Amino acid sequence: MAISYNGLWKILIDNGMKKGDLKRRTGISSGTIAKMTNGEAVTLTVLEKICNELNCDIGDLVEIDTFNDKKVGEEKNGKR
Repeated sequence: MAISYNGLWKILIDNGMKKGDLKRRTGISSGTIAKMTNGEAVTLTVLEKICNELNCDIGDLVEIDTFNDKKVGEEKNGKR
């Protein structure tokens, strides 16, 4: 499953925030920030903390990219 946090990064930019600011304001760990940077899954609790801090919805932060996920799966199976 391909996960994109581009919405989160855009919100941070729009608010003049850096990842370190988000970490300090929400109490989430550096490891969790790294997971999001690498497009890995994080818990709903983490997303809830971010949404509460940034006054937004989960859908504003994260997107599941099923198109690219299918494409990667096809390449693994020899389809192009």
